[in-house]
Amino acid sequence: MASGSGPVSALWTEINRCGQNGDFTRALKAANKILYESKDDVTALCCKIVCLIQNGGFKEALNVINTHTKSLTSDMIGFEKAYCEYRLNRVEHALKTIQGIPEQTDKLKELYAQVLYRLERYDECLAVYKDLIRNSQDDYEEERKTNLSAVLAAQSTWENTSPEDLGLPESSYELCYNAACCLIGQGQLSQAMQKLQKAEELCRKSLAEDSDVTEEDVEAELAIIHSQMAYVMQLQGRTEDALQLYNQVIKLKPSDVGLLAVTANNIITINKDQNVFDSKKKVKLTSAEGVEHKLAKKQLQAIEINKALLAMYTNQADQCKKLLASQQAQSPGHPRPVLIQVAQLCREKQHNKAIELLQRFSDQHPESASGIKLTMAQLYLTQGHVTKACDILKSIEEFKYKPGMISALVTMYTNEEDIDSAIDVFTQAIQHYQSEQPGSAIHLSLVREAANYKLKYGRKKEATSDLEQLWKQNTNDVHTLAQLISAYSLVDQDKAKALSKHLPSPDTMSFNVDVDELENSHGATYVRKKAAKVVGESQPKEQGPQDVKKKKKKKKGKLPKNYDPKSTPDPERWLPIRERSYYRGKKKGKKKEQVGRGTQGATSGGSAELDASKSASSPPTSPRPGSGTGTATSNAVPPRQQKPAVAGATRKKAPQKKKKGGKGGW
Repeated sequence: MASGSGPVSALWTEINRCGQNGDFTRALKAANKILYESKDDVTALCCKIVCLIQNGGFKEALNVINTHTKSLTSDMIGFEKAYCEYRLNRVEHALKTIQGIPEQTDKLKELYAQVLYRLERYDECLAVYKDLIRNSQDDYEEERKTNLSAVLAAQSTWENTSPEDLGLPESSYELCYNAACCLIGQGQLSQAMQKLQKAEELCRKSLAEDSDVTEEDVEAELAIIHSQMAYVMQLQGRTEDALQLYNQVIKLKPSDVGLLAVTANNIITINKDQNVFDSKKKVKLTSAEGVEHKLAKKQLQAIEINKALLAMYTNQADQCKKLLASQQAQSPGHPRPVLIQVAQLCREKQHNKAIELLQRFSDQHPESASGIKLTMAQLYLTQGHVTKACDILKSIEEFKYKPGMISALVTMYTNEEDIDSAIDVFTQAIQHYQSEQPGSAIHLSLVREAANYKLKYGRKKEATSDLEQLWKQNTNDVHTLAQLISAYSLVDQDKAKALSKHLPSPDTMSFNVDVDELENSHGATYVRKKAAKVVGESQPKEQGPQDVKKKKKKKKGKLPKNYDPKSTPDPERWLPIRERSYYRGKKKGKKKEQVGRGTQGATSGGSAELDASKSASSPPTSPRPGSGTGTATSNAVPPRQQKPAVAGATRKKAPQKKKKGGKGGW
């Protein structure tokens, strides 16, 4: 040992120097040399474990700890063991290791808070951070406050609770970002957007101070803020703006797989059953390695649900069922996988199986029965079973006496012409509010609607009790009193006469209305004409030259050129030829005349008769314009070429075949 004391002391000196310089690779080599000489040297083992952790060798460090449990106690190396387990995503083991350490140091409390956050035990995590901030004074106070604000944001988002106001500053963009996440969880979207914009400004300012940071680094750091901005836009209904911002984040390809997975999932939710090809590409980003350790359980559950929906929309029934079975195994009481499975069965036209599945799930999980029964009622309605749907809706105790449910039940029973059941729905609801909230606005509105419904369908005797109840609540309501008297007039005339005494007198009901002005108003349908006053026989005034109106002369319409005043026009000239009485249709069976050579359309038989050269030898001195016997042009014709008249037909160009890519035409 004496001969080796020199080299060992030199190795310890090297470990000390490399540790201060941050060269843990050389320090690890020196520690291994010491352990080669002495395998159970506790100090060398601790140095080796620290060097492995600093180099990212968490698995190797944990193996060293587990193989030397006798020499390395929990007091000595407990923190390092828990940290390795935490970094290897063995969070439950890390929690047990921390709880087994007797002395709770500040660094151990920091790790304990991180483990609780990963386990989503936010109340305990919040208490640990409060204790740390209260009882520690070092340079890491701002980091602890940032982590504390992250816990508050998680509570607001995943537990739907209103976090307490701890008065945390918004001096950094991380704190401002977490404050925005708290506001999103509370539904205050406009304020959250303002906080996110402030966080973006703070991030740009803080990174601009570092000269080594490029613009790409700034955009990569802002990616999470931009993704959250897009989420707020999506919640506000600005899907186009949100989709554009999401795609910008995807193009940056950030190193955070959790951010990529959330962004891709939100794009899929915007696409829904449209643009399925894009959704198929984005869904691969949600399955990257390590995503399950970066996201909360509800985030992972939402991603898996969207995968199942995408499989359903792309007609991948087996893949959809496989994903849903996995979700049901993880969360047996969650209704969403069952609802997607029901939708898949409905796409396969298996409605009875879908209803049986819903009924079985509602019996097994009564805490989720409300939404399940609403879906059952919808399925019954699509099949035309209205009465069964009403029975299902009436069995939902949570919504049984809601105004919307009462309205739906009355509408469906009325559609089935089951007036008695509709009135029974009103009666049960009125009795419920009579005992729970007597005289409330909803109670009186239900009584009035029930009375109007009964009067509409001729149940005046049953409507009298409701109308009396309304009138007793407000004896000055003349309209209700009139309805009550009208109902009693057919049931009990003595009661109607007794109630009519409560009607106001005509004098009190008169209004200061100018009848003449009302009748002469713009909206009056009948106007009473006043009689003309006759003062005496007055002579008509002589009309002056200004009083005589000039009569406009009517212009005669233009007649056609071939108009013959002696001939009577055809009375059926306005009808199409096919609808006229003398139309006999086209003659079929006769051979068409042979078309000979020469001008197009000319017949060979009549060419001799129509030949102008075989007519009289002396042409007329002044031929009529447009006549078929005219000759060639003369010097008196304007410089425009005339078309020669052709016997038997007009001249047209033969139709040409339309070329591909060119313009069609004659």
